[in-house]
Amino acid sequence: MTQGRNVVRIRFDFGTLTLDAELLDTPTAQAVAAALPISSRALTWGEEVYFDVPVKLTREKDARAVVTPGEVAYWPDGHCIALGFGRTPISQGGECRLASPCNIFGKIAGDVRTLARVEAGARVTVTAG
Repeated sequence: MTQGRNVVRIRFDFGTLTLDAELLDTPTAQAVAAALPISSRALTWGEEVYFDVPVKLTREKDARAVVTPGEVAYWPDGHCIALGFGRTPISQGGECRLASPCNIFGKIAGDVRTLARVEAGARVTVTAG
């Protein structure tokens, strides 16, 4: 149980699908939260949905490419939020591997596999939740 910390939540709304996430206490999470609301268009890469955001950050020291499905990642190389939910074209075995190391800044609450329904070009809105 956390004490004395307000958990910040955000909502990803893809029109036909809504997912909530809890943010971690990181510089990336603070920067993304400060930029809300964000509106973008979804792109897909294997079992990953990602989209441009108006946040320009560098890689944090604990950035990584292999993520646990449901972790909310910021991709510094492309200035995007990346939501991996399974295998990508560069995955080895059953891992969820993003294109390059990303800053992990949150965790989706709910079934991240529902992201499989998101089609490239879908509008996504990210708001404080």
